[in-house]
Amino acid sequence: MPTYGYRCDSCGVEFEQFQRITEPPLTECPHCGGTVRRLLYPVGILFKGPGFHITDYRKSDKSSSESKSESDSGKKEEKIAGIV
Repeated sequence: MPTYGYRCDSCGVEFEQFQRITEPPLTECPHCGGTVRRLLYPVGILFKGPGFHITDYRKSDKSSSESKSESDSGKKEEKIAGIV
């Protein structure tokens, strides 16, 4: 069950209440009987895993590109030697 936060308009008391999603929000303060309003809390978002901008457009490692360029240059030398 979610925990909802409430603040009383009359006395300013803040409290939390465990409620089902289907239950209507509270309307009366348990301390003074005044009207209450539900508080909205910010949600922390953390992007993990593939499919996000930082992982899709990350620069490749230099070590992998260096090994590719070394293997490519070896192939070019072999081709040149075969032509001559």
